[in-house]
Amino acid sequence: MRFATPTRRQPPESIVPMINVVFLLLIFFLMTAQIAPPDPFEMALPQAGQQAEIAGDAVLWLSAEGIPALSGQTGDAAWAALGALDPDTPVTIRADRALPAVDLARVLQRLGALGFSAIELAVQP
Repeated sequence: MRFATPTRRQPPESIVPMINVVFLLLIFFLMTAQIAPPDPFEMALPQAGQQAEIAGDAVLWLSAEGIPALSGQTGDAAWAALGALDPDTPVTIRADRALPAVDLARVLQRLGALGFSAIELAVQP
């Protein structure tokens, strides 16, 4: 009696390499993404006719009450962090539009006393 040889079934293609590629791409995009930290205060920037490109490396946030924030630190800790920076570092001020001009002038005086000369004010066009 002659039996037919069974046909060999091909194993299904493995999807493991595809999963590996997808996870590698996911990791790549997560590592290269620029995730902006949240604003320390809820604020509305002052209005202006035009806005130039902001080049400040250090961003000093000022709330409507005049509370400063820098790199996640607020109050006196923010001033201490500013004092630790190189005075040649450009500083960008993001002040709430409700901040009185007198308080902004005091902040500018304090920045000048710390030796900062390149100071920009961020505005909303």
